[in-house]
Amino acid sequence: MNRELPKDFLWGGAIAAHQAEGAWNIDGRGPSIADVMTAGGNGIPRKITKGIIEGEYYPNHEAIDFYHRYKEDIQLFKELGLKCLRTSISWSRIFPTGQEETPNEQGLKFYDDLFDECLKNGIEPVVTLSHFEIPYAIYEDFGGFANKAVIPLFVKFAQCVFDRYKDKVTYWMTFNEINNQADGQEPVHVWTNSAMIIEDDQDKEALVFQAGVNELIASAWAVNEGKKINPNFQIGCMMAYVPIYPYSCAPEDMIASVKANERRFFYSDVHVRGEIPTYTEKYWEQKGLTIDISEKEQQILRQGTVDYIGFSYYMSGTITTLPDVEGRQTEDIPSAKLVKNSYITASDWGWPIDPVGLRYVLNTVYQRYDLPLFIVENGFGAYDQLTDSNEIHDDYRINYLREHIEQMKKAVVEDGVPLIGYTPWGIIDIVSFGSGEMEKRYGMIYVDKDNTGKGTLQRLKKDSFAWYQQVIETNGEQL
Repeated sequence: MNRELPKDFLWGGAIAAHQAEGAWNIDGRGPSIADVMTAGGNGIPRKITKGIIEGEYYPNHEAIDFYHRYKEDIQLFKELGLKCLRTSISWSRIFPTGQEETPNEQGLKFYDDLFDECLKNGIEPVVTLSHFEIPYAIYEDFGGFANKAVIPLFVKFAQCVFDRYKDKVTYWMTFNEINNQADGQEPVHVWTNSAMIIEDDQDKEALVFQAGVNELIASAWAVNEGKKINPNFQIGCMMAYVPIYPYSCAPEDMIASVKANERRFFYSDVHVRGEIPTYTEKYWEQKGLTIDISEKEQQILRQGTVDYIGFSYYMSGTITTLPDVEGRQTEDIPSAKLVKNSYITASDWGWPIDPVGLRYVLNTVYQRYDLPLFIVENGFGAYDQLTDSNEIHDDYRINYLREHIEQMKKAVVEDGVPLIGYTPWGIIDIVSFGSGEMEKRYGMIYVDKDNTGKGTLQRLKKDSFAWYQQVIETNGEQL
């Protein structure tokens, strides 16, 4: 039996435009929904402001200045041995309000230059169309993705960049982690997925489902248009997979686990199968939700299914219906609550650390869909300490990644899961999406910047840089 990963396995790294580029208001770029998110902290949520407020600190405005420093960074990525770089295109850099008829040529040229620089250095671009980044004007003028008028605006953007980069990019993803908003409980997820702020007197579930359905229609339509432009495109979806385990073998816990996972699978079920699942239709019926989807739109869903499934994996969750176990009540399963799993540890931010869960997800998702998979986010956010000699000894990150890669390899070589590649998140330190911090660091390359925006932006290699370099050189044999 072959015990090795495929020779063409795409070892890479991942970033997102709004967390790395900066240059938020130059060269014709319009503000995006990420540009009105303030800095937060560990346990302190980011605020979403109405427009840009003077005196507030918005960490995405400068980020790590990748816009001006990408050539320097790509040289580091080349030295690291990356075979691919996952990044995203800032929609508002191409269409500043999302509503223009003509795209912003300066924005298009930036991505031409970026992708050319990657390709020149043997790095394949893997591109997400919308990674928590929608023009702010789409919120102001349409109220976000619950409005069907936004669908053709996204498709126009997709067509534009598909056509422009048709000879430079093969692997695309439409929306990043749109299943984050599945339960609607976190306002930041509803905002970043759908550009919506839901008021207390509005029907949250109906709006989140409507926005999700509209995004799925927009994605399928974009897939159709992309295939017309270049039939060789590989266009995938991108999901956040957090498997929810049953706390016990009580049958009620098993059912709670099934229901909790269903809610998160809804989006990829539609992406892959091209229709609304019956379990979702039943849920809408039981809750009295009316979701607007026409026969023509259902046809678009059927015709625009994805080629592969990209996903993030950071952690697992655990659910129970047992009354004497402490936990957080779930909204969509009133009799159940999310509880601590005593078999696994957690990070400084309280995220469960469960490497075996990655193997579980790879098997579960492949069995469900029978499509190639692509791990496009996985990583460990931590406080890194800079020594007096400007070194970062991040053994904790190496251990986390090693344990996850070991489980990934088992899924591929022992279980037979077809996997395109692996791009650990934040290959270089970037602004944290959740907290807006710089000091929640994922990278193998350190960026000298703190949570208040101070620093030289100097890049330094961490110990994990040399370790990952070796992993790539040996195609995962030397961990």
